[in-house]
Amino acid sequence: MKAIVKQTPARGAVLMDVPAPQITRGDDVLIRPILTSICGTDYHVYAWDPWSAGRVIPPRVMGHEYVGEVIEVGPDVRSLRPGDRVSGESHRVCGVCLQCRTCEGHVCAETRIFGVDIDGCFADTVCVPESSLWRNPPDLPAEIACIQDPLGNAVHAVMAGDIAGKTVAVLGCGPIGLMAIAVARACGATHVVASDTRRYRLDLATRLGADRVIDAGECDTEQAVLDAFPRGADVVLEMSGAPPAIKAAFRVARRGGRVSLMGIPTRTVELDVAEDMVMKGLDIRCIVGRRLYSTWATMSALLESGRLDLAPVITHRFRFEEFERGMELMGQGLCGKVILEMD
Repeated sequence: MKAIVKQTPARGAVLMDVPAPQITRGDDVLIRPILTSICGTDYHVYAWDPWSAGRVIPPRVMGHEYVGEVIEVGPDVRSLRPGDRVSGESHRVCGVCLQCRTCEGHVCAETRIFGVDIDGCFADTVCVPESSLWRNPPDLPAEIACIQDPLGNAVHAVMAGDIAGKTVAVLGCGPIGLMAIAVARACGATHVVASDTRRYRLDLATRLGADRVIDAGECDTEQAVLDAFPRGADVVLEMSGAPPAIKAAFRVARRGGRVSLMGIPTRTVELDVAEDMVMKGLDIRCIVGRRLYSTWATMSALLESGRLDLAPVITHRFRFEEFERGMELMGQGLCGKVILEMD
């Protein structure tokens, strides 16, 4: 079969023939991906940054965001059958550790990520355990079903505490930050301010429901947020991982407010724990992936409600063979979600 493979420990990836996966375990499910989408993690692997170099062992089939059709199931599979349309959870967890057995599987210490630690979905077929799949309703558009994994990150970050009736600051308008804006509005946030350094993404933020956008490259983000919310934002979603934005997140949150941290910094960040965190009595939530599988259930309910419009976040569609075009756009920050058409 054809697959996009991280073949060597260097920048780039190749489209090449690899052996097709086979069902070898009773809970295996064989899937034909219909659409896939490029994640920021995929770009890190493609660019071969220090994080990727320290974790990924080539060769590795890339990718973990997809919607696909079940084509074969193992003998122990009970919830799926050929013809079902499914999306995949990118984190494969052990299922038996303390975290997995106490509804904290999203922080399982044995987590393996598809497309990073084990072969992923940028291929003609993919084999996945039943426990890593979510069956979609037949009327869910394929392009929305494809991006549920990153949407789940946004839902987790937004709904880690109260959101209805709250003022919200979103720092970082990458694809997940953009989705967080839409989720916050769908869940009743009263006013949303969003910041980024790229005008392209700020324009998308406005389309997804931000009341005000802040160009972090041209003005003081902290002051701009406090101009919008003089007492501070009720909820701050830090989605960029940029050290200045992380520091700003704690400073612009109101006393007693909440900060959800999802962005991953590339270096150590020095914070004023006493004044900006403890003495303000902040509720600090660290967001890892999606809660398994309560976030997926919440996400499905939001999509079924019709109140969550994600169409603006999908900005580009390419053929599977044109994946390098999507990767370059990701690197330049000139896109929202990039869809790859597998057929």
